[in-house]
Amino acid sequence: MQIEPMKISPRHFRVEPHSKVNLKHWPTHVKPFYQSDDDYKKQLARHSAELIDLQAQLYATNRYSLLLIFQAMDAAGKDGAIKHVMSGVNPQGCQVFSFKHPSAEELAHDFLWRTTRCLPERGHIGIFNRSYYEEVLIVRVHPEILAAENLPPELTHPKRIWERRYESIHDLERHLYRNGTRVIKFFLHLSKEEQRKRLLARLDDPKKNWKFQKDDLVERAYWKEYMKAYEACLTATSTSHAPWFVVPADDKKNARLIVSKIVLNALASLNLEFPPSDVGQKSRLRSVRQKLKNKD
Repeated sequence: MQIEPMKISPRHFRVEPHSKVNLKHWPTHVKPFYQSDDDYKKQLARHSAELIDLQAQLYATNRYSLLLIFQAMDAAGKDGAIKHVMSGVNPQGCQVFSFKHPSAEELAHDFLWRTTRCLPERGHIGIFNRSYYEEVLIVRVHPEILAAENLPPELTHPKRIWERRYESIHDLERHLYRNGTRVIKFFLHLSKEEQRKRLLARLDDPKKNWKFQKDDLVERAYWKEYMKAYEACLTATSTSHAPWFVVPADDKKNARLIVSKIVLNALASLNLEFPPSDVGQKSRLRSVRQKLKNKD
């Protein structure tokens, strides 16, 4: 008898508000939710079809927007997750923004400025490949970046600046929620050993050489520091209205299925429907239909 794979329960990956995160207790690999490559493709296709329908309703209703934030260590699979999970989605209602090192113009503004300009409109899905959370992650690991932001000295006290930035993030995400934007945040949790294998694969495959950056090994040397920064960030900023999900990322296919299920649940929770036609509109549509049926 064939054993059905377990159902994906997003709550198992959600960081509950006020809980202290220790990433050693969060797995980077769980039992696959698919039985074979073919089963994985079928499940992902099913999720994609549901997502296309829900996105169409989101766009037509034009009341809510959805912001998906992806954070991870290098080679964790952010690009692949975005590509595969959002495949087939109408690009008219979806935008992806990748945030690299800030420009001189961006450094001249507050740390939320460059991402705030890219927030999704109502009816749209916005995707941040890295985000304002870099300001409490890489900037925390590399204090020299903070120095380049040229903030007043009294605002950069090491014991207070991160708490203040968490407060600013809380304020932003509460504001977004109150204005119809739902924020879902993913940390793709990759093991250091799996990262090593993926970086080697980039070096060994000429088609993947372009993915390898000289900074990859530099940042890998700060692994412990990054884990501490992520733990502090996840602990401080996972809320009921803007939750973090820690997604085991050692298995790319599994991670994509988990992410797609969480996105579907978030959209389904909005109870979206296509806007109904009123009596006048129905009458106009009947009239137009009749004209179209009549031959010129």
